[in-house]
Amino acid sequence: MKKKGIVSLICLTVLISFIVHFLKEDEKLKVVVVAKSLDLEYWRIFEAGAKKAFNDFNIDGQVIAPDSIYPITNEADTLKKVLRQHPDALIVTPMHPSVTIPVLMEYKKKNIPVLFAGRDADWKDKVTYIGTDHFKLGMVAGELLGSMLQPGDQVAIIHGNLKDPAEVERLKGAKEVLGKAGIEIVTEQLGEDRFGKTISVTENILQNHPDIQGIFTTDDLIALDALKTAEKEGLIIPIVGTDGITEMLETVDSGKLSATVTQNPYDMGYLSVKQAIKAIKGEHIPKRIDSGVDILTQDNAKDRLAFLNNTLYSRIENFKNFLYELL
Repeated sequence: MKKKGIVSLICLTVLISFIVHFLKEDEKLKVVVVAKSLDLEYWRIFEAGAKKAFNDFNIDGQVIAPDSIYPITNEADTLKKVLRQHPDALIVTPMHPSVTIPVLMEYKKKNIPVLFAGRDADWKDKVTYIGTDHFKLGMVAGELLGSMLQPGDQVAIIHGNLKDPAEVERLKGAKEVLGKAGIEIVTEQLGEDRFGKTISVTENILQNHPDIQGIFTTDDLIALDALKTAEKEGLIIPIVGTDGITEMLETVDSGKLSATVTQNPYDMGYLSVKQAIKAIKGEHIPKRIDSGVDILTQDNAKDRLAFLNNTLYSRIENFKNFLYELL
């Protein structure tokens, strides 16, 4: 009888430990990140930063994205699905504020803090915006391009969709600095189609303006396309982009371009989760948190490239391991 009592006590202790374990699991804060599109390297780097923060702060976290940013209702549908999960906080990149903000009002009604990351929008109830100061980014890029030129030199600007406030701010910053440096902007061209895919316009620019000495672009994919065209024409001129994806860093590291300007999507993802935790706890958070920009040259591109390759490689390996476990 005594032995049975001891066995029962052990079983009860084990059962209690299991219950406590599961209760602790349930106590984890739940943070969901709705990003732009994980088929783009920039946002995969952002995702890696967020996941590192999930792990560091023991968060029940998830990074998801709409299948496509078109049609514009996709992001709103994704946000409605996330709301049914009852997260403790939401981090979102509001690509289409006119349709997403009405959904975000539902989060507000349920007292779920909403933080914007990567893209800002005019909504008074957001907790904060974490991301790049795009005007500053444009200024830094303009200064970089201007440092490689002389007053009176001509440049072309190739930009993305100007319905995107980030594109507008980058252009403003770059044009202000180039103007002060006495650099002449001879043409501004749209380098994306309506779906955000790069379209080649550099060849026409070079034909119509054969004397240009530099090109400023509002993203790296456009810059890389411009570089390929310039190389085909046998033209060596400075071309500046504004993202810092691996292909651009490889181009700088190889010496094909002398420098580029980069954003910090990894830090952006990490900081977003860190601020979401503060928001859940009711702590004070500044209305804007700048994730910074950097100038990369051959001297430091290799280190950043190694970091990004390791970050993206780890993500792929983790996914492979996940699939292996499923099988």
